[in-house]
Amino acid sequence: MSRILLVDDDRPLVRALRISLEARGYDLDVAGSGEAALDLAAHRHPDVILLDLGLPGIDGVDVIRALRGWSEVPVIVLSARHQGSTKVDALDAGADDYVTKPFAMDELLARIRVALRRGTPTEEVASVDTADFSIDLAARKVDRHGERVHLTPKEWELVERLVRHPGRLVSQHQLLHDVWGPEYATETDYLRVLLARVRRKLEPDPAHPVHFLTEPGMGYRFEP
Repeated sequence: MSRILLVDDDRPLVRALRISLEARGYDLDVAGSGEAALDLAAHRHPDVILLDLGLPGIDGVDVIRALRGWSEVPVIVLSARHQGSTKVDALDAGADDYVTKPFAMDELLARIRVALRRGTPTEEVASVDTADFSIDLAARKVDRHGERVHLTPKEWELVERLVRHPGRLVSQHQLLHDVWGPEYATETDYLRVLLARVRRKLEPDPAHPVHFLTEPGMGYRFEP
């Protein structure tokens, strides 16, 4: 049975989520503050944390930062805050996903299943295969329908950072920092241009990508 830690002080929402999650076999712990969340995370070892940002006491983003000092447990942010900067702050702090309130229960359940799969210990990814291309991370090679695809060094760095975390949203800020360096943290046009080149080389229909997906104002996600 997977254990979920729900961190939210909205009692009607907590009650609704408890009914839905426990009905589907999840073991649920609830914390109403950031301090309680950190205490339960340390002692109950949840498999996934559902975290509201607007908490009494320690703010949700600070909870994520504190967690990431000692834990890699998947964190899905549940928040009514719609500002892009807030989402980026949460992702940069170490959140794995972000769901805006109000949300559909089916969507949240799907995000939880993805987080649980991602949180399962696995061996280091050596290769990635999709219906359209294959990537050998160790050899730094990409093949599409049996033919080698040439990626520039920057294109490769971007692709590698995304495919090593399938299904995980990676913020624009993090990608710019990793691929170009900290001085390029606001150059989002660089990222858009580079992603467009990658899509032209690897997506079956670059105008309607299915592997390298954009989360507007937040970042990018790779889906195999």
